[in-house]
Amino acid sequence: MGLSEYFNLVFTDYTLRNITLGTAALGAICGMLGSFAVLRKQSLLGDAISHAALPGIAIAFLITQTKDNNILVLGALISGLLATFWIRGIITRTHLKTDAALGIMLSVFFGFGMLLLTYIQKQPNANQAGLDKYLFGQAATLVTKDVRMLVYVLGGSWLLLMLFWKELKVMLFDSEYTQTLGFNIKFLDILISFCIVLAIVLGLQTVGVVLMSAMLLAPAAAARQWTDKLWVMLFIAAVFGMTSGILGTAISAKGDNLSTGPIIVLIAVAIVLLSFVFSPRRGLLVRHFKFKQNKKTFKEKKFLIDLYEKKNLINQNNLPRKLLKDLLSKGWIQQDDNKLELTEEGIEQVKKINI
Repeated sequence: MGLSEYFNLVFTDYTLRNITLGTAALGAICGMLGSFAVLRKQSLLGDAISHAALPGIAIAFLITQTKDNNILVLGALISGLLATFWIRGIITRTHLKTDAALGIMLSVFFGFGMLLLTYIQKQPNANQAGLDKYLFGQAATLVTKDVRMLVYVLGGSWLLLMLFWKELKVMLFDSEYTQTLGFNIKFLDILISFCIVLAIVLGLQTVGVVLMSAMLLAPAAAARQWTDKLWVMLFIAAVFGMTSGILGTAISAKGDNLSTGPIIVLIAVAIVLLSFVFSPRRGLLVRHFKFKQNKKTFKEKKFLIDLYEKKNLINQNNLPRKLLKDLLSKGWIQQDDNKLELTEEGIEQVKKINI
């Protein structure tokens, strides 16, 4: 199936439509909220929460003995929020830093979750089949109510960001100043953390525990390369997330037995790599050309200063041909037989340099 045929089927095929809309909405949510995690230097937060959701899923199943997606998501949400509050507690009440607290919670919760999952798989209950889909994701299981929930969360997250935009913006860059203005830092932190946890939990069914952190961080990391404005970054990150979801779903549907979640993450990582290389502000390619231009400019200025200070003619045979050609074309030097001297424009350039 070609990509054009796939996009035609999106409007007629129930399963493809749900997967495409669901992954697009998830990508937009992760792009927006992941931007806050990246800017707050909590890149491991998504990884810790996604892994911490696993024991919540297992415990919810053990209690209910059913694979009701709503109940499993609720268990994952409670487990993820619990891990988030414990992380905040470790940071505020001990001498451990954020990365250490995130690493501890990730290891403890994921280890406990794997233990419970192993225990469940040894039970005779037939309903336990398929629980492992939360490890690596299974986008094909998305139904209309799942897509509707993702769209609601996307709209709700956007609305909350708009309502508390000024407060969140100031908190990102100077939390102490935000507190002096009378804003409740703790409430804002809990609000954004809750939204991130909810987005991660809803994405587990599609991308899985293992890859969810990449879905949260990759679009934001790519968007950061293109702008310094927060609202632009959030918009670009949402677009990158949606693009990853749609293209990943399309490629997965086109291929034979390709898992949707890993393909989506690979597309997101590809966007990050392209942004690192080609972004007009921080791209490696732009930085390379700027470095070469600055090196060239430095050589030109150094030669002009040397020529000016010596007050005499310099043999052009001692100069690189490209540098000589550039200086002559700019009219900063002139030739006198095999000798070079500054023009009036060249002398003006030297004076500007000295200033």
